[in-house]
Amino acid sequence: MTLPTDKSGAATDTLKGGPRRRRVRTGGRGVGQGVPLALLVPALIGLAFLLVPLIALLVRAPWRGLPDLLSSAEVWQALQLSLLCATAATAVSLVVGVPLAWLLARVEFPGRGLVRALVTLPLVLPPVVGGVALLMALGRNGIVGRSLDSWFGITLPFTTAGVVVAEAFVAMPFLVISVEGTLRAADPRFEEAAATLGASRFTAFRRVTLPLIAPGIAAGAVLAWARALGEFGATITFAGNFPGRTQTMPLAVYLALQSDPEAAIALSLVLLTVSIAVLAGLRDRWMTAG
Repeated sequence: MTLPTDKSGAATDTLKGGPRRRRVRTGGRGVGQGVPLALLVPALIGLAFLLVPLIALLVRAPWRGLPDLLSSAEVWQALQLSLLCATAATAVSLVVGVPLAWLLARVEFPGRGLVRALVTLPLVLPPVVGGVALLMALGRNGIVGRSLDSWFGITLPFTTAGVVVAEAFVAMPFLVISVEGTLRAADPRFEEAAATLGASRFTAFRRVTLPLIAPGIAAGAVLAWARALGEFGATITFAGNFPGRTQTMPLAVYLALQSDPEAAIALSLVLLTVSIAVLAGLRDRWMTAG
């Protein structure tokens, strides 16, 4: 006996008044059934490899003495400086990174692919190499820093401003990539409609494009801020490690690990908490994109 089917091919039942859709089993297995052992074992090993160090950090944390450790003068100085420099680096990234992302997404020019590759280079460049490059460019004898020192008396290495520069150098690509991706996904016809109504290109960008890409800018700014907060290599190379002036939390962790491991764990917990907060804040955006 052959059951009648609807237009989609699903079986129906015409008995007892009208057609009713009947589920047809496809024979697929449920999630988790029949997982090959050759895939399950390395997957569990990879999961343990990523989670065990974090669990160890939580287990070995001095929870009872944590308030005293975090309220010490050295830790508080490093925390304040880190928050200040990371926020300033994010502001610098927003001011110059958003226009750069717009240029890469909206303007056709020769060598755009090369420029994009150079912009994203700090993502894969070792931070220490980035710090050395900053010294060669902005140090007292650097190709730009020499003029800054002799003409304006501005010295960036081993100063708080140098920390901001080093953090912005490594963090801005995260903002540029996020904003450029959002710009490419946004419909350019809104900007074209604003132009037909007499708006200049900058006015269209300010009144139309910025509101459209605001979620992408916010996500990129959060990623840049978190990256700046955790920067170590470029900071210690370009700005040094001077308490109260250039010693950020990652540098304080490195220094405390040699003399006060409990303080190093306490600072590491702060950075871990910030990372989790960033992931939680961006979760909705990632799931929406997915």
